[in-house]
Amino acid sequence: MNVLIVESNPDLGLLWKRHLERQGARVTLVETQECAIHALYGADFNIIVLDLVLEHGSALAVADFASYRRPDARVIFVTNTSFFSDGSIFSHSPNACAYVQSGTPPEDLAAMVEHYAATR
Repeated sequence: MNVLIVESNPDLGLLWKRHLERQGARVTLVETQECAIHALYGADFNIIVLDLVLEHGSALAVADFASYRRPDARVIFVTNTSFFSDGSIFSHSPNACAYVQSGTPPEDLAAMVEHYAATR
């Protein structure tokens, strides 16, 4: 399982990365839209864990590019805001498979990553 994490908070991204690696995943962690686009050019990902509010760049631009460049990759959006809390993210991003809070326990996020990677 190959996972791309796009998370502006390096501590949170590293927490998720380490947990997923302990579960056997290959994980690439980046912090910006630009780095995510470069990663998507270079590797095939099963799942993208994507912070909805990036410090540098647009999460929707990353998801849109992923739907073009890696159409089989599913996106799990994470956020600590109420943006798209009505579920409309699924209308804006056809590759979205889940929407969770940033505070979701890492083991729960890992279970979701494993589940959605298996359905690819």
